[in-house]
Amino acid sequence: MNLSDADRELIALARQVRQNAYARYSNYSVGSAVRTASGKLVGGVNVENASYGLTVCAERVAVLRAVAEGERAIVAVAVVTPDGATPCGACRQVLSEFAPDPEQCLVWIATPDHLVARYTLAELLPHGFRL
Repeated sequence: MNLSDADRELIALARQVRQNAYARYSNYSVGSAVRTASGKLVGGVNVENASYGLTVCAERVAVLRAVAEGERAIVAVAVVTPDGATPCGACRQVLSEFAPDPEQCLVWIATPDHLVARYTLAELLPHGFRL
């Protein structure tokens, strides 16, 4: 896969922040990073809770942090998991909310050691809900 320097930097941030995941119950640490339309990179990690329904995925943490910093447009995402898993459905929908063009929003999937896949957000969520 052809990666730009910006894509490498995005994936590197997701790998780096993954070390801060709070995965006390599942031992499944996830790191994510989003690139905003302004070029800002924002990382997030999964944060588990004994009450599993209160657990928050890394992708949503990254998006929520970006929004808290005044960003409203996500143009790329990196997700790093132990086995190269893709974002869950809830995360796909949250990403879609802030992706101005899901056909152009790249989602990089990686493990700590290698790149697994590249999708567009539209490929992962072909009929995202929009108002």
